[in-house]
Amino acid sequence: MSESAPVHQKVTLPRQIVLASQSPRRRELLEGIGIDFLVHPSKFEEKETHITPEELALHNAMGKAQEVSRHYKDALIIGVDTVVAFNEHFLGKPKDKEDHKRILRILSNTTHKVISAICIIDTRSKKNVTAIETTFVTVEKLEESDIEAYVASGEGDDKAGGYAIQGLGCLFCRKIEGDYFNVVGLPMYRLRKLLKEFGIKKLI
Repeated sequence: MSESAPVHQKVTLPRQIVLASQSPRRRELLEGIGIDFLVHPSKFEEKETHITPEELALHNAMGKAQEVSRHYKDALIIGVDTVVAFNEHFLGKPKDKEDHKRILRILSNTTHKVISAICIIDTRSKKNVTAIETTFVTVEKLEESDIEAYVASGEGDDKAGGYAIQGLGCLFCRKIEGDYFNVVGLPMYRLRKLLKEFGIKKLI
């Protein structure tokens, strides 16, 4: 018989934490460590421009945090953006099934980068800090039948890069170099380091 996952007690922090994202994966990761936080999806319009993946992720993370920060007088706003890139390709969320297949064919038998940028804004002091985390993911050579089956599952429809490493997508990921949680969508170790800069030192 498998044991059930431990239930963490809620950790009340000295500052209100606001996640400027509607991503259920990011919400679940924060819920997993038991901290008390609000979810306030940002209305910032992400743009793909001719800049590096790192610059794009940072641009979007800062934009999300800044847009939500206008609604709070005393809170720490966390903006996050994740970009998947291979060579000159920015691999966003699939537009449709054919685009999804195209993305997976690009990833097949290659190593790609997953870049997440975090921006935290203190709406009281106006202080903000940023960081970028990069993880390298190697995908095995995908058979066309694998691509067809995965697209049909619908799992990667709303995810950058067209796959979820925490789901069926893990079956194709041969190697990961770096932070696994970064690929899920929120590099937790990096987040903890940034929160310390605002005096949030006790999360357990």
